[in-house]
Amino acid sequence: MKVLNWVIVALGIFGLISVRMLESKIFYDPFLEFFHIADKNAHFPDFYWLPLIGNYTFRFALNLLFSAVIVHFIFKNKRWTVQAVVLLAIVFAITFPVYLYCIHTKFEIGYLFSFYMRRFVIQPLTLLLIIPLFYYRKKQLPRV
Repeated sequence: MKVLNWVIVALGIFGLISVRMLESKIFYDPFLEFFHIADKNAHFPDFYWLPLIGNYTFRFALNLLFSAVIVHFIFKNKRWTVQAVVLLAIVFAITFPVYLYCIHTKFEIGYLFSFYMRRFVIQPLTLLLIIPLFYYRKKQLPRV
């Protein structure tokens, strides 16, 4: 059964990688090329708010699903999986409006700041903090 758990974790990681690899094909993101150019003087792209918000939210939902699978099958603890989902959702709920404000102001708040806000919105960076946190928590629990 342990081998199956690690296979499912690997599938979750593959899912996250797939979302990243296919981002230009499956998501509407006019800022993908803007930030890929890595020039703060690049032309600010034209975009539509509703598809942009919908696609960022859909991408977050996919990343959240794969992240929850990874956490659940690493730790086999439903409470921890729920906590991970809540933490990921809180980070998204904080960073997404900030990123939308950055877009609204055409990144006047700062190019690099906007770039990193976008990273937190479109990638599950928080997962890289949650897994070590839960490993540490697991080590601290008294053994029964």
